[in-house]
Amino acid sequence: MPRGISIGVVGGGAAAVCLIDALAHSASDPGSLTVFEPSPHLWRGRAYQVDTETLRVNATPDDMSVRAGDLGHFERWLETRDKVSGVTQGIDRLSGARFAPRPVYGEYLEQSAYAALGDLRRKGWRVDIIGEAVTTAGRMPNQVLLRTGPGRARAFDYVVLSVGGDSPKDVYGLTGTPGFVGDPYPIANRLQDVAEDDHVAVIGSGLTAVDIVLSLAAQGHQGRISLLSRRGVLPGVRQRPVPFALRHLTPERMKSVAQGRRDLAIEDVAAVLRAEFRDAGADLDAVVHEILRVDLEDPVDRLRRQIDEVDSPQMGLRILQRAVPETGPDVWPLLREDEKVQVLRAHYRTIMSLCCPMPPSSAAVLLDLVESDQLEMFSGLLDITPNEDSGFDVVAADGTEFRADRVISAVNASEGRIPTSALSLATSLMRARAASRHPHGGLQLARATSRLTNNGRPDPRLYGLGNIAAGALFFTFGIPSLVDRSQDIVTAILEHADTVSAAGSGAQLVAA
Repeated sequence: MPRGISIGVVGGGAAAVCLIDALAHSASDPGSLTVFEPSPHLWRGRAYQVDTETLRVNATPDDMSVRAGDLGHFERWLETRDKVSGVTQGIDRLSGARFAPRPVYGEYLEQSAYAALGDLRRKGWRVDIIGEAVTTAGRMPNQVLLRTGPGRARAFDYVVLSVGGDSPKDVYGLTGTPGFVGDPYPIANRLQDVAEDDHVAVIGSGLTAVDIVLSLAAQGHQGRISLLSRRGVLPGVRQRPVPFALRHLTPERMKSVAQGRRDLAIEDVAAVLRAEFRDAGADLDAVVHEILRVDLEDPVDRLRRQIDEVDSPQMGLRILQRAVPETGPDVWPLLREDEKVQVLRAHYRTIMSLCCPMPPSSAAVLLDLVESDQLEMFSGLLDITPNEDSGFDVVAADGTEFRADRVISAVNASEGRIPTSALSLATSLMRARAASRHPHGGLQLARATSRLTNNGRPDPRLYGLGNIAAGALFFTFGIPSLVDRSQDIVTAILEHADTVSAAGSGAQLVAA
């Protein structure tokens, strides 16, 4: 690797932390690193900012490590913190597993980022943190030019876009209406003026909606809470962790299956999946049934059943939750296009609800609220409009109508949609023919390297990390996926830099 290569990272959230940690543990010769992040949540992003500790991550410590090849990194950090504070937080009362408070995980991200930056500085790297948004980019022959404002531009040998996700969607045009909360985070601030007897309507039924309900319950809310969504699908309930490793449905095996073929059919993947389930003694039909019946089963019945199955010895859902983030990004680019469309239209939300489940104790709180008649769930939401006097009028598809005092949006932006804040940047790259949109969201990129592509040609100077790659890789936002992709990117950058350096040295020898 030549001395002095420069890397620009657009975005300073969890994805950037994984990338910087990978760089710190792979790079040898010094260079320069510049991170652009305009928000006040450097390293934490929107998800892990300082907030109420009622909010928990939805995965165990071994799935939250930012260190490639070291699943115990976060767990050791937690143990050290426990000794210093004298408090152990996040032990789930139903499963015994640990789900750390999200603000605590944000603290881990911060410390990991600064530790990695310190390692880079000790190796002679120059590190700069720029609190400005990158607005446009230009492609030079051997560099990428990033602009943050009029007259301010910096050129880099390599650029990584880790711009995160978009802000919540205002589906019903309620922005500016008194009593409407468009973005619930930080929840500690956004919910503090909710009266304890207010009827609160929450738009959405995913993990963000669960955060809102749990936080209201923790602050002693006494009023009704209504979860409103089109399908009424809650996140699944995470089962007690059981250690295991994939034997068949691995990235290496799927590459072997696809070798010499133009694409794969779902049945090709299913054949390997059946072998995985067979060797684990798991019931594949039960998992398929779980996916297909999600719209047929009452959401409360499903919640109650999944709580009862926390200690189930059946491995099916556990295999699915490991395979989708671990192998999904390798399988997805190989699938036939018509089958990708079918999965996205018919099963994406269901698969995500099962693969991103909530902790069992969170599910138990929801069920308690339902059984006490404080929490009610409505599917088939049609409309929400401001009432002429105050509050909001809610209309559901089954004819239910009621009035709510507060409305809080928990509707996340579509996965892979280019964030509004990064749209001008992405547009400038597309106009320069340095990038192209993916038909399923985000930007096109090469699976093996995460290089941005245009007309199928990967650009060795430009990379995408996180949600901006969702269309190309299907599952991109879990920490294990971010760690894997970060390692791919760092490896690709360093190998390309070595190739350029060797080519330059050869040219100098010929000239001499």
